[in-house]
Amino acid sequence: MIYAVIDTNVFVSAYLTHNLDSATTKVVAHLFNGHIKLLYNDEILSEYRDVLSRSYLHISKEEQSTLLEYIVQSGTNVERTPSEKNFIDEDDRIFYEVALSKEDSFLVTGNLKHYPNEPHVVTPAQMLQIIETTH
Repeated sequence: MIYAVIDTNVFVSAYLTHNLDSATTKVVAHLFNGHIKLLYNDEILSEYRDVLSRSYLHISKEEQSTLLEYIVQSGTNVERTPSEKNFIDEDDRIFYEVALSKEDSFLVTGNLKHYPNEPHVVTPAQMLQIIETTH
């Protein structure tokens, strides 16, 4: 089982792209196939709800509900592990700190520059490589 926190930008990209072979779309598919066990907390769920419901993104309420319900039913709600690292955007800290809560978990993001340069912070393409090597 691969444990991961998925940054909101990965979900947005997956739902907005028309390319079913994109790394973001494949990461979300792996989530729904059970290859990724999502780590989250209430702050992350709130962020997902807020961003995915923005009207200009045109993500249907059904898609939003399906994703959020799946996260709550199949993911793991965890406490953050505080970090002293510096962040370009403090709103990103929560994703990093939740990823720290489980040893050997990953943070999947399309914005590597927003996070500390560490092996567990990966792009969607890198996450696909990790999944391929474990399955």
